[in-house]
Amino acid sequence: MAAQAQAASKPVQGGIPWAWVGVTPFLLFAILFLILPTLFLVVGAFQDPDGNLTLANIGDLFTPSILSAYWISIKVSLASGLTGAIFGAFMAYAAIGGGLPNWIKPTLMTFSGVASNFAGVPLAFAFLATLGRQGLVTLFLMNVFGLNIYAQGFNILTFWGLTITYLYFQIPLMVLIFTPAIEGLRKEWREAATILGASNWQYWRHVAGPVLMPSFLGAALLLFANSFGAIATAYALTGSSLNIVTILLYAQIRGDVLHNQNLGYAIALGMIVITGLSNLAYIWLRIRSERWLK
Repeated sequence: MAAQAQAASKPVQGGIPWAWVGVTPFLLFAILFLILPTLFLVVGAFQDPDGNLTLANIGDLFTPSILSAYWISIKVSLASGLTGAIFGAFMAYAAIGGGLPNWIKPTLMTFSGVASNFAGVPLAFAFLATLGRQGLVTLFLMNVFGLNIYAQGFNILTFWGLTITYLYFQIPLMVLIFTPAIEGLRKEWREAATILGASNWQYWRHVAGPVLMPSFLGAALLLFANSFGAIATAYALTGSSLNIVTILLYAQIRGDVLHNQNLGYAIALGMIVITGLSNLAYIWLRIRSERWLK
């Protein structure tokens, strides 16, 4: 009987590998829409319009206009990533460990799942209708409080306007990413710290803080990469008034005035390098955090 049970438990040799069949759509999607386009961009970045090998496109990345576009994109990504990470972390902790009613957490998670995917033209229109020159909030502040935010220097079409717009999907994304880390904090750790006489500050300084810090930094890096590659919202909101690298890339490949396809490939390669490094750092930090949260 034991031999029969052992034989029955073994996989049938020569049968259909159903596990590979199930993962095939993902592999095809990754190859067709991720790996092959990336290889195409890498090759095109080192070619001229005639197909000859050249380093001119890589050298052109260091021209002042392109470096400025990269720098503005990095600043927008850093501002929205760090701000979204801080506010999202506090919101996640408040919903889980803040003693709020039980319906807060599922409501917040549902909203975060929807808002983190709300971007592009609809998001740009929503912020123009809210914080534009004739937006709802702009007119409300002017008519009720006599405060003209545009006279004070605010403009939705500038650096800070784009950063605030990005926060709409950055904060909910942080809530979704950081919630499992907060839930991984064990009650026994706080109880042990309290028994040993640690204050609340000492608990966060020496126990919870070091445990959560890799998850927080990794999530912030993921938000940075998410913002750095965004184009639809920025293009619909600011057009060409804000020189970020994704809009410059679009102008090089599809524009009527700027049209250097191979230089566009080189710009895209630079973006791949930056986002790739941030994602690698995120993976490394996530591995470190999982050691404590298992």
